[in-house]
Amino acid sequence: MEDKKEKSKYSDWRKGKKIRKISPLGMRVVVSVFKDKNMTEGGLYLPEGSKERMQDSLLAKVIEVASAHDKDTDTDTNISGVPINSVVLIPKGCGVKVPWDDTLRIIDTKEILAVIDEIELV
Repeated sequence: MEDKKEKSKYSDWRKGKKIRKISPLGMRVVVSVFKDKNMTEGGLYLPEGSKERMQDSLLAKVIEVASAHDKDTDTDTNISGVPINSVVLIPKGCGVKVPWDDTLRIIDTKEILAVIDEIELV
C-alpha cells in the first residue's frame, strides 16, 4: 500500500509538465526556421514581417528526421536522406507549421531546395 502512495506522489510532482518529441513519418523532416533580424543591409529597421514578405525562400535547420528502426541491430536509420542539424533552403510557404511553436515546420524532403554548407575561407 505504501508503494502506491509513493507512486502517486511522483505522478503529482510531474503533473502538468509535458515534453513533446516529434517523429516525422514517411519522407519528412522537422525544421526550425531561422528568424531574420528586422534590419536591411543598409541599416534601416523594417516593420515586423515586412522582410519576410519580400523573401521567396527561408533558411532552416533540420532538427528531426524520419527514421526506421532495425530490430536486428537495435539502431535507427535516417531514411529521409537529409542529415540532422544541416542547414537547408526551403520555399517560403512549404510544410505544415507545428501548433505549439511558430518556428517549427514539418516538410517533405522533396520540398527542400538545397542543403547549405558554410566554408570558411582563409
